[in-house]
Amino acid sequence: MKKLIPLLSLTVLSSCSQTTQTKASLMPVVQELAQITNASFLDKSLPLSHQTSQKADKKSHKTPENLENQDAKKGVASWYGNQFHGKKTATGEFFDMYGMTAAHKNLPLDSYAQVTNLENHRTVIVRINDRGPFFGKRILDLSYSAAKQLGMNESGTSQVEIKTIAPQQALKQMQQHHQPIYLQVGSFTDKKLAEELLKNLRQQHLPAPKIAASSHKNSTLYKVEIPIQSTKNANELHEKLAKLGIKDTPFVTETN
Repeated sequence: MKKLIPLLSLTVLSSCSQTTQTKASLMPVVQELAQITNASFLDKSLPLSHQTSQKADKKSHKTPENLENQDAKKGVASWYGNQFHGKKTATGEFFDMYGMTAAHKNLPLDSYAQVTNLENHRTVIVRINDRGPFFGKRILDLSYSAAKQLGMNESGTSQVEIKTIAPQQALKQMQQHHQPIYLQVGSFTDKKLAEELLKNLRQQHLPAPKIAASSHKNSTLYKVEIPIQSTKNANELHEKLAKLGIKDTPFVTETN
């Protein structure tokens, strides 16, 4: 089965003007999509192991454009996996142990970090979508896949360096690997909700939307995604989705 790796979110461009007739024809779809998204990844409940105050999250749930080039931080990183697969993160999305994500105590949610394992010098890009770790003096909790790529999934912990990175730079690094990139429109534990969103996207003539599953044991996530070919194409899709009331859509890539 293919596994999904969330990569980054870009700022949604301002919507272009459209006719009153077009807006009216879209209203039933907008309302239906709003119900679906509110039922899934807009819920801000948190997993029991990564709880934090709602006040703190409201201040940090944004993606600053000037995060790059901040001072790097060094410390001990750990990872979390199967026991939390399919549970809510601090961003409201479902945790995917196969995703390239991480939990941090105070970096802005939906910001990105370059993490280097100082013991073997392997490096990955992760998106901060959760709060933690809350054990000892550890500074980062990585997803299983991120820990595996850093070569620390068996040891459990490792000394790392964390350097913040701007979304556009993260996308640039992703494109250099020449892997297929998709725009993740929704993440669900209920397959019927994913199918309903897929149906509505197809009615809007968006390019080749599909459902991809990410499973572990009895927990499966259903992710609705649209392929993109370039940054320009991604911006156009962001704009179209914003008109439907769907925002903050991250990029993902698939690996075998």
